Amino acid sequence: MSGGADAAFDALGDPARRRIMELLAEGEAPAGAVAAILKEALGISQPAVSQHLKVLREAGLVTVRAEGTRRFYGADEAGIALVRAWFERFADGFAGPLDALETELARGRRERRLQGRTETAQDRRRRGAA
Repeated sequence: MSGGADAAFDALGDPARRRIMELLAEGEAPAGAVAAILKEALGISQPAVSQHLKVLREAGLVTVRAEGTRRFYGADEAGIALVRAWFERFADGFAGPLDALETELARGRRERRLQGRTETAQDRRRRGAA
């Protein structure tokens, strides 16, 4: 794993930081709003949330923008792209089994359709014979 990806995954190892990333995936938010949500959801203090935001920023996963005395945090697309690129290395490993699953599901749907048609034809023959 590259240094940037290591830092990103280390940062994301904490559930509070993952929750922060989920919040920031919805869009930029002021630090106070992030702290209020985490205090209610996880019982985390404002200073602890500030520390988590700092770790995420140092890992390249969030950006910070000052507006007066307020700080606005957002997901850093470059950091997210780094994590995504790391996971994409494994995409081909999932493609084969997922393709096989899709084939089996389609086969099952087809068999159910054919079975329904066969039963209908048999029912018609029975009615005609009676």
